[in-house]
Parts: sequence; C-alpha cells; structure tokens
Amino acid sequence: MAMFCSYIFMDILSPIKDLMQETRGWDSTAFGTMQGSEVFLNVFVFFLIFAGIILDKMGVRFTAILSAAVMLVGACVKWYAVSESFMGTGLEAWFNNNLNYIPVFDELGVSPFYEGMPASAKFATCGFMIFGCGCEMAGITVSRGIVKWFKGREMALAMGSEMALARLGVATCMIFSPFFARLGGEVSVSRSVAFGVVLMCIALIMTIVYFFMDQKLDAQTGEAEEKDDPFKISDLGKILTDAGFWIVALLCVLYYSAIFPFQKYAVNMLQCNLTLTAPDADSFWASSSVTIIQYIIMLIVAATGFASNFQKKTNMKYGLLGLSIVALITYCYMGFMRQSAESIFAVFPLLAVLITPILGSYLDHHGKAASMLVLGSILLIACHLTFAFVLPMFKGNAVGGIIIAYTTILVLGASFSLVPASLWPSVPKLVDAKVIGSAYALIFWIQNIGLWLFPLLIGKVLDQTNPGVTDPTQFDYTAPLVMLASLGVAALVLGFVLKIVDKKKGLGLELPNITE
Repeated sequence: MAMFCSYIFMDILSPIKDLMQETRGWDSTAFGTMQGSEVFLNVFVFFLIFAGIILDKMGVRFTAILSAAVMLVGACVKWYAVSESFMGTGLEAWFNNNLNYIPVFDELGVSPFYEGMPASAKFATCGFMIFGCGCEMAGITVSRGIVKWFKGREMALAMGSEMALARLGVATCMIFSPFFARLGGEVSVSRSVAFGVVLMCIALIMTIVYFFMDQKLDAQTGEAEEKDDPFKISDLGKILTDAGFWIVALLCVLYYSAIFPFQKYAVNMLQCNLTLTAPDADSFWASSSVTIIQYIIMLIVAATGFASNFQKKTNMKYGLLGLSIVALITYCYMGFMRQSAESIFAVFPLLAVLITPILGSYLDHHGKAASMLVLGSILLIACHLTFAFVLPMFKGNAVGGIIIAYTTILVLGASFSLVPASLWPSVPKLVDAKVIGSAYALIFWIQNIGLWLFPLLIGKVLDQTNPGVTDPTQFDYTAPLVMLASLGVAALVLGFVLKIVDKKKGLGLELPNITE
C-alpha cells in the first residue's frame, strides 16, 4: 500500500502535462527537468548510497518509516509550489531571481535548474528531490524486507506481486489526476497534487503498521533485526568487483530508463498521435461519475486477474480469469468512449497484475531469470518502435489508433512485469546477505542516473525536434521513442551477456528460488 501511494505521487503531474503548460507556463524542457529532479540528490549527492548504509545499519523497520516521512515532506513542498497560494508571493520572486546558475553543476551540464525556468517549476523541483530521496529509500527497503520475509520461499512471486500491485498506482494516477485537476469545471493542478499528499499520509501510516508486523515476525522466529549485523565500508568492494552484479545493475538502468521516463510523457504522446474527440459536455461519458465507474472496473480487472493465479479449483480459476478479461474489455470500451488519453494509458499495469504472479511462481519453481530479462527487452523494443512508427500511421483513424495503443500499452506493461519478477530476486544470489541493502542501494543509484537523465533528455529532444510548436497536443514523438527503443537494444545485448556469465561462473540466476 505504501508503494502504491508513492507510485501515484511519482507521476501525479504526468497526465496533466498539457495543463501545466497552459496554467503554469511549463514547456517540455521545464517539465522534463522537474520530472528528472526526483532522483537528483540520489545520484549527485549519493543519498541512495547513504540510504543503503542506513538500511544495513538500522534495519528495515526504522528505514521504512523514515522513507515515508521524507516522501511526505517532499510531497507537501511540491503541492505548495504548484498551488495558487505560491503565485505572487515573495518566495516566487526569490525563485525567479535565484537558482539560475549553480556552480560546478552548470559547468557539468547537470544542474536541476536553469535561467528562465518558471519559479513554480524550480520550487516543485526542490520538493520532488526530497520526495525522491524518500521514494528510492523506500524502494530498497521494500526489496530488503521481502528478502527477509521470503528468502528460500516464493521470493519472486512476492516481489513481482508487490510491484504489480504498486503499479496500479500508475493507473490510479492516470485516471484521478486529471479528474481532480478538472473537478467542478475549473482547472486547478494543485488539487491533483493535494490528492497525492493525502495518499502519502496513508503511506506513512502503512509503514507504521509494517513496523509492528515486522517486530512480531522477529518475535516469532527469534531472529534479530538486520542492524545487528556489523557493516563495513570495505564490504562494498565485494559488490563492486562482481561482474554479475554490474551486468544486473546496467540492465536495470537501461530497462527502467526506457519505462519510467516514458510514463511521464506517455499521455501527451497519445494526445499527439491519436485522433480524440471530446464527448458532449452534457453526456454520460463527460461526467465525473464515469471516472469512478471506470476505476471500479479497473479494480475488478486487477483483483480477479490476480486472484485467479491462486485458485486450486479449475472452475474458480478460469471463472475469475474470464471475469477479468470481460472487465478489461469493458474498461477499454469505456476509455474509447471517453476519448481520454489518460484512461487509455491507465491500462498499462493491468496485464502485468495478471501475469506477474504466473511469472513469479514459474521463476520460484523453475528458474530462468536471465531468459526472462531477454524476453522483456525484446518486447520493450517492439513496443517503443510501434509507438514511434506504427501508431502515427493511424492518425485520423479513431478506432484503429486506439486499438493499436491499447494493445501496445498492455504488452509494454507485461514486459515490465518480467523485470521485478526476475531481476530483483537475482540480487541475493550475487551478494552476501548482510550487504543486500547496500547492493540494492547501488543498483538503485545506478538506475537513478538514467531516471534523472532521460526525462530531461526527452523534454530537450521534444523541444529541439518540434521548433515553434506551441500546441502541447501537436508534438512529434518519433525521436524520443527511437531513443528509448535503443535502450532496449542495449538491454537485450546485456541480457545475452548475463546468460553467458551465469553459465560460466555458476551464479545460479537460471535456478529456482525455492530451496529444498
């Protein structure tokens, strides 16, 4: 639940990029710079490395609550930055006149601010940096916690299921962020962010609940918290000299850089490539109630599809699966009738929720993690190239374009489910148990370099390849999509290299997670 809430806030502005340009003057460069800032402190101030050390020294429980508290603080700052209350204040004037030049970072070309960047974007960047520190700390903490609870058991199933359910946050964000922004017929982007702040309060409560659950686990098993394990900086050397670790880390940065930055622009990309005609203002499809109904149907898709994996009775299993498919078709039909790019992209995690438990269970019992990564890379390449070259061919074809969009988005979501189910459970096979937290932190740090760089690059490439375009629904996304597809090609090559290294060194990546 905590990660579900954090995933919603992570992309809370993504489906309203056009509104940010219209109401706050954020062009693609400002939007991309702000979105990339989430991981800035993790990458350039090495906060993630410190987070890993905190996790290994202080344990899962303390770090979970700390990460949720940090996320909440950052969320509050970002909300104030985009609110009407910030406009016209002395703080806005200060941000307009300052942070236009950051020594060293400007020389290196990595500054999170630039001259001419809107004050609201600068202040939102500060809040998103703080949020990012907590979010990435939470990510490694959750991974370490699942290892603690499920090592030697269904670890891939647990990690894959956690990530699949958390990614429902992406779908929730895509549906409700525009809903709150346009609620009551008056556009207010701050309402969307306020919705996210409330959810971050819930995330903090969830980590407190987890604190007591984990304490109870230790009492039942008689095991000490991880912090009782002595940590030495020299232990990091064991991680950094491992070839398998580096291949997994590079695979992670390539794969995630092709997905998460894309999510931040996906709605706008669909707005630019689909022929969407808004329904009549007084029709059912334009009402606010249809948003709630569609979200309920989405939850039915996710719940029945997920639950079907755990049924022992055949008729119950296929009955739930059939209900999930019918609900998915209904959801897609409603998205078509609403003519809404946000609700179309919201199907992204739904197929992943259905198949991730299947993949996780297969990996737990049969292995083949490296092979799964290769398959995921192939699907990733195919999807981005389809968005780049096939989808624009259907511009003007209202039905055909949306069918292509739905199919490609669902497959992309399915390919993404291959990563958590295969990549994260492989890390404990590569490093010593007492430095797993630090190993995850290093991987996340390397991953964060891509998550900082590519939202910024996409924004810059969009502005460079669309000179003079002021309508946010008329951008040509071909160049950014080809760039993301090239990351998939590199990930594919590394996937084959990982299979070779695993075979030579016997890392056990292709072996089952469940031990007899």
